[in-house]
Amino acid sequence: MITLGLDPGIARLGYGIVASERGRDQCIAYGVIETPRGELGPRLVELQRQLRALLDEHHPDRVCVERLYFSKNVKTATIVGEARGVILLTCAEAGVPIVEVQPQDVKQAVAGYGAADKTQVARMVRTLLQLTEIPQPDDAADALAVALSGVRVSLTR
Repeated sequence: MITLGLDPGIARLGYGIVASERGRDQCIAYGVIETPRGELGPRLVELQRQLRALLDEHHPDRVCVERLYFSKNVKTATIVGEARGVILLTCAEAGVPIVEVQPQDVKQAVAGYGAADKTQVARMVRTLLQLTEIPQPDDAADALAVALSGVRVSLTR
């Protein structure tokens, strides 16, 4: 099974692709989709274009998207929510099943502790996927964690 994990953002959308077979997880790819500064509309179009290209290239069996954690910065939360909408729409249009996961569930699944910090999660991603180093940037490491947590979550959730 190929799982695409996404860490939503408008400036940078982290992605991580994990193949799972017989209880073994392997990192296929990771990185970020970046959009240039400017008006929101063109950035959302660019986000959709690049995400669609990623879906077409890797043909994931499912997409796991981290839910938005409530932020005190309402403007940022709104913009990230709009990016999530484009992400969900693009994946649905591609016919890929979507699993949405809570940030604390990602931390629990990967680090064994729902309040783990970013460093703990990134180190566990490296360990679980047997990588030589911690994935960079942080958005990509977070997306791999989302993918790993999604491997352990039922589609019926």
